[in-house]
Amino acid sequence: MSSKALALANPAPLGLMGFGMTTVLLNLHNMGFFGISSIVVAMGIFYGGLAQIVAGAMEFRKGNTFGTLAFTSYGLFWLTLVFIIISGAERPLFAPDNAAWAAYLFLWGLFTTGMFFGTLKTNRALQTVFLSLAILFFLLTAAQVIPQLGLIAGIEGVFCGFSAFYLSLAEVLNEAHKHVILPIGPIKSD
Repeated sequence: MSSKALALANPAPLGLMGFGMTTVLLNLHNMGFFGISSIVVAMGIFYGGLAQIVAGAMEFRKGNTFGTLAFTSYGLFWLTLVFIIISGAERPLFAPDNAAWAAYLFLWGLFTTGMFFGTLKTNRALQTVFLSLAILFFLLTAAQVIPQLGLIAGIEGVFCGFSAFYLSLAEVLNEAHKHVILPIGPIKSD
């Protein structure tokens, strides 16, 4: 066996794409284009949930604490969200009321705001993903009290999802071509 360390692939594009595509799909639902169906549930379990957890485990292997926490947490967010939706449909007594939804979404908004501060020394594209996600969680929280905000949250959520989609593609294409194909913005240095 060679003493040269095994090079590991960048897991971020997998996690970002899983997050991005699932977020776009759910927020198209939030905008009223279609109802919750097995399509949204399956994406939430497998691509939003499991793919991000795998990406988080891969980030752990690379020693990236931020990536580990972000991808694992948001993967588990998708799994808890799907569980809440399914359990509420199967057993209406378990369905959360607006106050419970607001508390759930608000806590995720707080977590995401903290994670946004962790992006301030990274590229603009990642900052955009986390800032737009924090705004999305707070809009969804407010929509539990003011339902008319649901459409605005949906639009903002589609933007958020596509920002993660873009960053995922940018990381893959820039690495594959060994130069910038899709810019992600400067990385701040000390």
